[in-house]
Amino acid sequence: MKKAVRLCAVTACTVLLFCGLHRQANASATSSIDESSAQEVVDGMANKFARGVANTATGWLELPKQVYVTWQEDGPAKGVLIGPLKGVGMTIVRTLAGVGEAATFFVAWPGFFDPYVDPPYVWEKE
Repeated sequence: MKKAVRLCAVTACTVLLFCGLHRQANASATSSIDESSAQEVVDGMANKFARGVANTATGWLELPKQVYVTWQEDGPAKGVLIGPLKGVGMTIVRTLAGVGEAATFFVAWPGFFDPYVDPPYVWEKE
C-alpha cells in the first residue's frame, strides 16, 4: 500500500513539474489560430493535452485545497463545514474539465487553446 501511494506521489510531482515548466517555456502571445505558425498550434495542442492529463490526475487535490482556502478566508468553522462541499464540487469540475481538455486537445477552443477552468492547475492561486 505504501509503495502505491509513493508511486502516485512521485508520478503526480513529475507531471506537475513537467506541465508547469512546459507551460512557461511555451507561453505565446498568439491569440488566434489564423495568425499562428504550425509550431505554435502544435505547442497549444500539447499544452492543452498536458493540462488535461494533469487536471484529470490531480483533480482530487481540490478537496484539501478548498478546505484550506475556506479555513483561511472564512475561519475554521466554515473551513470544516463548507470546505469539503466546495472541495467535492471543484474536484468534479476540475476532473471533468481535465477529461474534456485531454479529449479535445486538437480543437483550438475556447480561445487559442485556453484552459477550461481558472486557475489552469489546482496548485496555482486563484
